[in-house]
Amino acid sequence: MKTVYINQDKTFTYSSINMEELGKEEVLLKINTVGLCGSDLNTYKGLNPMVGYPRVLGHESSGEIVKIGSDVPSHIKIGSLASIYPYDNCNNCTSCQQKRFNCCKNNQTLGVQQDGTMREYYSIHYSKLFQFENLNAQELALIEPLAVGYHSVSRGRCKKNEFVTIIGCGMIGIGAVLAAVLEGSRVIVIDIDENKLKLIKSFGVEFTINSLEKDPITEINNITNGHGTDVVIEAVGTPATYRLAIDIVSFAGRVIYIGYAKTSVEFETKNFVVKELDILGSRNATAHDFNMVGNYLSEKRFDITSLITQKYSFDELETALVFWNSNPDKVIKILIMMD
Repeated sequence: MKTVYINQDKTFTYSSINMEELGKEEVLLKINTVGLCGSDLNTYKGLNPMVGYPRVLGHESSGEIVKIGSDVPSHIKIGSLASIYPYDNCNNCTSCQQKRFNCCKNNQTLGVQQDGTMREYYSIHYSKLFQFENLNAQELALIEPLAVGYHSVSRGRCKKNEFVTIIGCGMIGIGAVLAAVLEGSRVIVIDIDENKLKLIKSFGVEFTINSLEKDPITEINNITNGHGTDVVIEAVGTPATYRLAIDIVSFAGRVIYIGYAKTSVEFETKNFVVKELDILGSRNATAHDFNMVGNYLSEKRFDITSLITQKYSFDELETALVFWNSNPDKVIKILIMMD
């Protein structure tokens, strides 16, 4: 079967690899759609410290079930579509012992620490499949990045009528938006792209702030009558946005970081103490997050396909990454169509 490796020097190697023998509890999928993530772009740019090269990308995936092992439960049917849960856990580390498998110390994410789904076929344990009858292959491929954002709202303990500010409205930020709106929070989104801010309003966002045009600290104070926002979810990963989260959160507030800052971040740490902040990280997503996002998308409350800004074929992977690298303002979600 065909696959493609990305090399450390930004080159790509298309090759043919053998099909592995299917395990008794495994399912073989014909991969249909693979979404490109910011981590994939950083892998292409050589900025992802968790990746070893050469690497097969792909962790936002959907496929059609074409073969099942002898011990796979009967509710999993050949011909059905599924979204793939891309994380592995060790079951032994302290996070696994607390059943927080998403932040396993020894996690192996597809396309990052291990080769991913950017190939014609992929076999995986049946427990890693999520099926939703009302979702097509492209919609199923969007579940993972939205679930990562969704998880951050659980970490932030967001509540009804609280002010929840999301910094960044890429796919992960949008996942946080959906979860916060579902909780009944008063959602504020900060971004530098006016088109993305206009789009996000249709998802139930009450306030948007273009930080290129207005000072976000002043705007947050005006919206919250000077109190600051109860929760801040940082979904960008820059030193400036890391610091902004601390500046705009209320006293006794919660700050949740999803984005990885690529360089060191300097803080005025007095605010950590004076505001008595809860500062939390949010990593990956749980099976519960996958189910919640999939069920929410199945209700068709909005057109999820509006988040898909570009589609490329399997042979155009390099073209897609080059375009994204040169035009970050034009991309929300790129899908690679494997057929």
